[in-house]
Amino acid sequence: MRLGRALAVVAALMFTIPLAVPTSAQSPSTWPQRPVKFIVSLGPGSGADIGARLFADRLPARWNQPVVVENRPGGDAVVAINAFIGAKDDHVLLYTPTSSFTAHPYMHDKMPYDVRELGPIARISNTLVGLVVPASLNVNSVADLIAMIKAQPSKLNYSTATGMTDLIYDGYFKGNNLSITRVPYRDVVAPLTDLGEGRIQAYVGALAIVQPHIQAGRVKLLAITNTQRAPNYPDTPTIAQAGFPDLTFDGLIGLFGPNDMPKPVRDQIAADIKAVVNEPTVSQRLTATSQVVSPGTSEEFAASIEEQRKVLAAIAAKLGLKAATQ
Repeated sequence: MRLGRALAVVAALMFTIPLAVPTSAQSPSTWPQRPVKFIVSLGPGSGADIGARLFADRLPARWNQPVVVENRPGGDAVVAINAFIGAKDDHVLLYTPTSSFTAHPYMHDKMPYDVRELGPIARISNTLVGLVVPASLNVNSVADLIAMIKAQPSKLNYSTATGMTDLIYDGYFKGNNLSITRVPYRDVVAPLTDLGEGRIQAYVGALAIVQPHIQAGRVKLLAITNTQRAPNYPDTPTIAQAGFPDLTFDGLIGLFGPNDMPKPVRDQIAADIKAVVNEPTVSQRLTATSQVVSPGTSEEFAASIEEQRKVLAAIAAKLGLKAATQ
């Protein structure tokens, strides 16, 4: 990350995601004309992957075309985003947590892709995110963890799942003169092995990823980073309730298409996504993987992204961080 141009630049640059109806005459009835591919920015087993595969199973009945899922983890979603943009194909869609890329302007000297190429199609869910530590660690609360970091500067390691959580936690630690090393991983599932064996001492990731390790007793859940508690962990406080509101973060997952995809087609895809989400078996499965279903139109999805961007802009302003140029 670097000091660069004013935060006002990113407000104009980052999410000026075009929502205008293109001039193309393509109609919903002509799409899809061939198989559809979902590029997922996270690896197998992640909340986004689970959701993408649920839709890939059910959408063919509506679209009369197969839907395949391709996992392209790595580079904090840069690999997946560039694969999606490079395809230049309205039958290749990007299925991703927005937190994977909303922090990119603060993490790169120059943006590694043109964010204007990402056209929001549909909001799908809000991911519940947890802060977990090894079961063997003598830590039972967020306050305990912070106290341990203070007592052992530069001796502890942690990891997070996405760029937004990287920025939030790095910013908090630096802003409070806490010295702890962030360890990057290509795959968001991989840190759980090192966490369970004590090689890293904290991890922030989707409950869909950490839940099996919690249930197996390998890790402890200290707090939920979202604004609301997790229904399946009602006794676990939110991070704000634990006394650390600056670490609050709501996950957001949605579907993107090319920025010139006609609005009628995007609207139809969003309607089909909503219909599938509202199927009891699908909503129950998403809920079981610690996702809060929140289907929305392209406009609603873009508005949710903008809210997330504003949270990051405020954090960046506190840290004196400026945004990368395109």
